[in-house]
Amino acid sequence: MSTNELWNEFCDRLREAGNVLLSESAPRDARNQAEGVRYLTRLLRYASLNSIEYADPLHPYFTDALDPNMKCKIGADNPDNIYMRAAVSGKYRYRISGTRGTVPLLTFGSKANRYHIDGTMASTGELHCDDIPVEEDGRFSFIASKDKPASGAWLPLADDTTNITGRQSFQDRKSETPAEVRIELLDDPGAAEPLDPDRFARQLELTTQFVKGTASTFAGWTRMFMQRPNELPDWGQDFFQRAGGDPTIFYLHGYWKLADDEAWVIETDVPDCEYWNFVLQNWWMESLDHDRMNTYINNHTGELNDDGTLTIVVSAKNPGFGNWITTGFHQEGTALMRWVKAKDHPLPRCKVIKI
Repeated sequence: MSTNELWNEFCDRLREAGNVLLSESAPRDARNQAEGVRYLTRLLRYASLNSIEYADPLHPYFTDALDPNMKCKIGADNPDNIYMRAAVSGKYRYRISGTRGTVPLLTFGSKANRYHIDGTMASTGELHCDDIPVEEDGRFSFIASKDKPASGAWLPLADDTTNITGRQSFQDRKSETPAEVRIELLDDPGAAEPLDPDRFARQLELTTQFVKGTASTFAGWTRMFMQRPNELPDWGQDFFQRAGGDPTIFYLHGYWKLADDEAWVIETDVPDCEYWNFVLQNWWMESLDHDRMNTYINNHTGELNDDGTLTIVVSAKNPGFGNWITTGFHQEGTALMRWVKAKDHPLPRCKVIKI
């Protein structure tokens, strides 16, 4: 045999996923295209980890997309977050436990991942920090299963549940302690088995389907946002919930395009809420380089006006007023304002000015 058919099929499907780089409206300049290729390698890294290495619901393990060794940014990722994911099945029972830490927000959801089919990740159960009892020593525990346990906190699963996701949202990482979380199977996993070539072939296919489906889904989102440039409208929250959004978050997505001498000025009332932030992304909906530049703010770092309103200014250079967010060497991309557990959901007022 001169070639390995399994490998060739994998490479062919991966090459097909790269068609998103030349999709309608995608920027064709060298920098944006290079970011697009980097984006696909990140998706591949994340997909192979979750579809191959940690794909067995009998041996679940929480991975983190934004782990420094992963750096996988998907669908307007939140720099304030730890994104946890573990493969599970509605056939089994699990215990999620750990130490609560001091991170302000900790949520869990069970999901039916259909990104590779129709771009959705339907919720099959939700559990939030207010619903998770914490012991005096800071430890917590709850059950994830189809059937409700006799006592204690419970995360519902369904027949088609494929994974449990968790979000930890920080406001000040320097002073806050992350939760330590683990997951264990409560049923008998059975005896160890050798690698099944047919099952592995399916895992390889799921890996490339994830890369292709995820990239295509969010490229479609960007094209939708491009219909209303330099705005932050309410596109309909059901749309984002079907894609796996947290039901406690009100999402205001937008698309921005600016010349070097222009600024996008965003003015908004700030609702009574547990947390908010504003994040700038590239065309591929990856958060910009927040490790090196001021590309986002939250309710801890943002400065309000005297009347309690918020002014955000997005531009290539500091305009000298408002909360300045740098475009980070870009002239176009996407953005997201999040209101979390807010009593109301004000829509920002936006305009473009010369500076």
